[in-house]
Amino acid sequence: MYIGKAALLSGTTIKTIRHYEAIGLLPTPVRHGRYRVYDPRTVARLKFIKCAQQLGFKLKEMQGILQGQDDFELPWSVAAQAIAAKKQQVMAQISSLQLMYAGLDAFEAELQTASHRCEAATGG
Repeated sequence: MYIGKAALLSGTTIKTIRHYEAIGLLPTPVRHGRYRVYDPRTVARLKFIKCAQQLGFKLKEMQGILQGQDDFELPWSVAAQAIAAKKQQVMAQISSLQLMYAGLDAFEAELQTASHRCEAATGG
């Protein structure tokens, strides 16, 4: 299949596919004349990359996972390690956000208390 069909089937763009090739996320496609010809496994890899991005992986992280993978086999053990690390990062962010939320609650309560003291003092 040509690049346009690969883009359509994977939900990406032609520009994205060319970029992924340039940075090593996709193997170099076979060429028929001037045209790149893509294997259906390219679409599967594009969907994998897109899903990983939606789950918070950066392209640099994907490069680390897919580095040296000129075939279409995904390095599941490397991917599993990256997923475990990403989950730890997400949990750390959740903890940080929970602390921030608690701080905002406390700050809001403090402001309400101060506001009520001002009203009582001024008779309003």
